[in-house]
Amino acid sequence: MKRDAATERQVQAANPGASTWLSANAGSGKTRVLTDRVARLLLNEVLPQHILCLTYTKAAASEMQNRLFRRLGEWAMLDETKLRKELVNLGLDQGVDDETLRRARRLFARAIETPGGLKIQTIHSFCASLLRRFPLEAGVSPQFVEMDDRAARRLREDIVENLADAPVPVAFDGIARWFTGDDLSKLTGEIAKHRTLLPKALDTEAVFKEFGLKPGFTIDALLAEVFLGSEHVILGQLIPALRAGSVLDAKAAEALSLIDVTKPDAQTLRALEGVFLTGASAKVPFSAKIGTFPTKGTQKTIPDLMTELEQFMARVEGARERRLGLGSAEKSLALHQFATEFLPQYQAAKLRHGWLDFDDLILKARDLLTNPGVAEWVLYRLDGGIDHILVDEAQDTSPVQWQVIDLLAQEFTSGRGARANVERTIFVVGDKKQSIYSFQGADPDGFDRMREHFAERLKNVSNALQELLLEYSFRSSDAVLRTVDCTFHEHARQGLGNEVTHRAFKSEMPGRVDLWPVIEKSEDPEKPHWADPVDTPSPEHHNVRLANRVASEIGRLIRNGETLEDGPGTRRKVRAGDFLILVQRRSALFHEIIRACKSAGLPIAGADRLKVGGELAVKDLNALLSFLATPEDSLSLACALRSPLFGWDEKAIYGVAAGRAEKYLWETLRKQKDQFGDTFETLDALRSDADFLRPYDLIERILTRHDGRRKLIARLGEEAEDGIDALLSQALAYERLEVPSLTGFLTWLSSDEVEIKRQLDSAGDRIRVMTVHGSKGLEAPIVILPDTGKRDIRINDEIFETPDGMAIWKTAKAESAKPVLAANERLVVKQQEERQRLLYVAMTRAEQWLITCAAGDLAKGESWYERIAGGMERAGAEDHDFGFGMGKRVQTGDWSAGELTEAPVVVTPPPSVPDWARARAVTPEKEAPALSPSDLGGAKILPGDGAGLDEEAAKLRGTRLHLLLEHLPTYDRSEWADVSQSLLSGDEGPTPNEIAALLAETETVLTAPALAHLFTADALAEVDVTATLPDLGGQPLHGTIDRLIIEEGRVLAVDYKSNAMVPDTANDVPDGLLRQMGAYAAALSAVFPNKTVETAILWTRTATLMPLPSQLVAQALGRATTS
Repeated sequence: MKRDAATERQVQAANPGASTWLSANAGSGKTRVLTDRVARLLLNEVLPQHILCLTYTKAAASEMQNRLFRRLGEWAMLDETKLRKELVNLGLDQGVDDETLRRARRLFARAIETPGGLKIQTIHSFCASLLRRFPLEAGVSPQFVEMDDRAARRLREDIVENLADAPVPVAFDGIARWFTGDDLSKLTGEIAKHRTLLPKALDTEAVFKEFGLKPGFTIDALLAEVFLGSEHVILGQLIPALRAGSVLDAKAAEALSLIDVTKPDAQTLRALEGVFLTGASAKVPFSAKIGTFPTKGTQKTIPDLMTELEQFMARVEGARERRLGLGSAEKSLALHQFATEFLPQYQAAKLRHGWLDFDDLILKARDLLTNPGVAEWVLYRLDGGIDHILVDEAQDTSPVQWQVIDLLAQEFTSGRGARANVERTIFVVGDKKQSIYSFQGADPDGFDRMREHFAERLKNVSNALQELLLEYSFRSSDAVLRTVDCTFHEHARQGLGNEVTHRAFKSEMPGRVDLWPVIEKSEDPEKPHWADPVDTPSPEHHNVRLANRVASEIGRLIRNGETLEDGPGTRRKVRAGDFLILVQRRSALFHEIIRACKSAGLPIAGADRLKVGGELAVKDLNALLSFLATPEDSLSLACALRSPLFGWDEKAIYGVAAGRAEKYLWETLRKQKDQFGDTFETLDALRSDADFLRPYDLIERILTRHDGRRKLIARLGEEAEDGIDALLSQALAYERLEVPSLTGFLTWLSSDEVEIKRQLDSAGDRIRVMTVHGSKGLEAPIVILPDTGKRDIRINDEIFETPDGMAIWKTAKAESAKPVLAANERLVVKQQEERQRLLYVAMTRAEQWLITCAAGDLAKGESWYERIAGGMERAGAEDHDFGFGMGKRVQTGDWSAGELTEAPVVVTPPPSVPDWARARAVTPEKEAPALSPSDLGGAKILPGDGAGLDEEAAKLRGTRLHLLLEHLPTYDRSEWADVSQSLLSGDEGPTPNEIAALLAETETVLTAPALAHLFTADALAEVDVTATLPDLGGQPLHGTIDRLIIEEGRVLAVDYKSNAMVPDTANDVPDGLLRQMGAYAAALSAVFPNKTVETAILWTRTATLMPLPSQLVAQALGRATTS
């Protein structure tokens, strides 16, 4: 079959028989290749459970699984001709026979029925499943749960508090000496993140060596080298000469006069460096000012002093790097010492709770697969289940994750394994140019390094690694791709790799790249009115003006009917959902753009992330919850009343609150409840519920029963729903970790700012605004890049890694030793490279039209705006008048060609809610409780019985006898005494004499020959019986028969009675006991309609069995209905 070059390369990459390392440009269809490869593996009769596909995100895993199941489902339903064509397009060029068609139709069912489903999951999910499969070997709880960031942060805070409260808090005091912030959370988070770099035991010598210091080197030794004893004489002569000299000399004299060189310390050296050495921006930074200090005129006044002064200055210069090294070493040692105490406690606390963080999942899986004691066994078991490994988004894989993947593949890359003669492959796809998650551990260099590693490993087997490149983009127009290539030209590919070449598959699709004129930075505005919010920018601020321009242009394009290609030969009008606005970070510009679009009446999906506590709907619910937790909180009650939940206006609240006689607003409402009926009833009902419902249930009741969700969304818009759902999720998260209480939940919620990600990939026909990081995997016909101006690089990391793999603590730049400066510089270079890749990702989201704009300062050739402008120039951009200024445009294709089609406007009506869903559910009538046979009335004892025991004591004695008669028949007689002691002993058990008396009475019963047939192995003890008896008016009855003997044609129910007075005949039995036995007989007759039911009482006092005539007990039961 003849295919185009782009499709042919995809088919080649999807070949299931070849191990492949695939580099895929943006928009080149890598997800399709992955899906095709899995489908072809299944067609080759590889069992689904033998395929492992690892993706970077859960969303990617879900998307791939949905695509695969959609395709397999279509195969099951296609007719023969269409299915055959589908399989040929997939790459089955050798002919598709009937058996292959049948196999293809069965794949959907096979994939659905696979235990555990197809293994398409994130690396974290796979490692979690691996640890759950081998928990003992991995040293984790089988029921472990993944810990979220909030729980981890709280746990770390608790441990820091414990360390601070220790009797001798050496580690905490050590780190507190150097820490300059107000919250240790960020630092402890980095300590946990870099746990593998931090030593388990303090190694002072290694730290000193890292900073070029000898072991044991101290500040005193350094001072002894600098201060020889005559320095106070030198300064004593120098300072008067400086004061008589130039202005600069006079300033130096003032600084030197404050320095006491007779008692030098590290601060003394630092102060001398400020006078004697050049600055950081000098041609030779921090060098002694020999020959230039003091000024020439002053030097002439002290010629005899200059030699000693310059020697002193040289000693200060020579000591500087070691002073800095010593300070950095001591600071890093404090970090290491703290970590040696903090990390074991952190690990122990996680183990106690059964928690693992996301790093633990990877690290413990790695350790499991490298543990000499169990690794071979685990790999053998896994090897029997994995034949094909597929890795998606490989450029974002961290070094430790690569170790896990390498360990999984080591058996079948060496040609050995649990199952010989089975074809096994590895498939890796990624794009180094799109590695933008270094803050999550992504290692873009690992993509090349691991390619070489696997290529070398697979040389040992017949299936060598093939390296392929997907150059064609199925997404972007030629104008966009040409601009991308020209922006990242040969000398501007830092961090992107050696080759940046794209080909447009849709070469005829019209394309545009626009560069709007820069909006100049605004002057500092005049001071606003004192009542204006301090964080509201001036209307003339450059960010506000750019945001308004973006919103205005989007509105103009929609109103004027600008068109886009909508397939070959057709075009359609632009819609709001065609626009994707990408920013580098959620700065003031990000929020201004959302505000401007809303103000312009444009449909917009809102921010891609939201802070739960900052959402208006959440604030309203929080106010109501705060009132419910503390009714005296009048401010929270007023806020709740003003919210959409109750809909009061300011006037109504003022009328109730102002001048009230009561101290609390709730008291006022309660006294005027007739005037505020609905509001009071709702609040009163919620107050009654607040003490009994969990936070989640209480919030759900507000939202559902009291119509809160509908009211909030009606007032605040659909965006409010995300905040509401996030609050419910937080309530569930809280209840998983803490004992639920409303006050506890409110405290927990306010203790930390929770931020959640909103899914905007299916935002409907609305403008999307998000960061470039959030846009990975998305695309849009029109992409706008407004955040392309100057952006400084700031390294926020507290812990740096040296080339030797040691963790060192960041110091202030002016006080940083060379290892710290070098580590910082490496991070700066990495961030510069990542911003290059971030720009590449941003530009390649555009399908037809890319718009670049900026406001404020640029960066002298380093800003995104300037880089794109340079790329457009190389791509042949022409001047273009946008109506608000001159800019540049690169355009390809005919934008007016094609038939204009009107997309149907789909209006989805709101779902109709049936009346029964709005009506309050009818409270069902309570069923009558089941009667006990003892509830049927009548006397239970003969007149005069019970002498010596009150009623409760007699019942307790009977209960104990029943217990012995139930259990002792199952034991040998020699054990009866011990068993009785065990059964009856307890905090309020009988005395030894009472136990002996009870045992004696029981033995008499159990050893009586006439009663032996009641205690055979076939007899049933303590049999529950339930029945609805017509004689009781259909009321249910439930009781327990002490002994039940079931024989052929006959059932005998026996009840134990411990009465002190035993009747002589059945006619003398108390009526209450007869009624009880009559109820048993009636119930058993319903259960055994074809058997004769008999009843009897076993009198334990005399060890006699008294049969009861059926007519006698039936008549007694009849009297129970009329008593």
